[in-house]
Amino acid sequence: MAVEAAFELLDEGLAARLDPARPATVRGYVSGLDAGAARAAVAQVERELGHLQAFGLRPIGDVRTRVVHDEDWAEAWKEHFPVLRVGRRIVVRPTWRKHEADPDDVVISLDPGMAFGTGLHPTTRLCLAGIEAWADDGLLDGADVLDVGCGSGILGICAALLGAREVLGLDTDPLAVQAAEANAARNELEGAFAARRGSPPPAERRQFDLVQANLVAGILLQLATELREVVRPGGRLLASGIFVDREGEVAAAFESVGLRVVGRHSEGDWVALEAAREPA
Repeated sequence: MAVEAAFELLDEGLAARLDPARPATVRGYVSGLDAGAARAAVAQVERELGHLQAFGLRPIGDVRTRVVHDEDWAEAWKEHFPVLRVGRRIVVRPTWRKHEADPDDVVISLDPGMAFGTGLHPTTRLCLAGIEAWADDGLLDGADVLDVGCGSGILGICAALLGAREVLGLDTDPLAVQAAEANAARNELEGAFAARRGSPPPAERRQFDLVQANLVAGILLQLATELREVVRPGGRLLASGIFVDREGEVAAAFESVGLRVVGRHSEGDWVALEAAREPA
């Protein structure tokens, strides 16, 4: 049995507020192996709800039923995660799918588990395209890279496969750290990619040639100063997860701390900004 209260998302999906004016949904499941018992359970619920009406409570809707077929829900989502090509040569291959790579393909083998980052979301694709552009410009060759909010590790792994010397992933979710480390191992990146729980700056307060941060606008605004501090003078920041209507805020925040916006990528309502820290 589950009670699903009506709510609206706030802060770009990071918070929620209950809306008492909207109805809540009570959802329950009964076994369908005994059809007679299932029909009896539905009839009993309808009778009991009728009794509740006598107490003058808020209106109670009709009982609706449908058949839900037995399924391994932990695996069913994988059907909707295809091999994905991003840009000219990046391919995201779920570990349970086969892919015959072209000679120039850079294949990321990925099992995101419960972590964010499959390549299906526009914010991730924007980052992957930006990382490929860095590689095309030679910025990744031998570079140290920080991946803030690394999730599944997809972006850091992409940077490592495209030439980064060392990648550090940071995430506040321990499940994401585990997933990122496991995916790095799947891509044979031991020694080139490490994941750690935390936020910028890392404990050793080091700086990086390139920093990627696929977050949301509100967090990018909060972390603008910290992001500048982890970018080495002359280095670059790639920030994604920005709704187009908040682009101006984020750009202004970056500029105010000394990160000059030098590039922009967009897909639908999402924007990624590239910013540079001026050389010392």
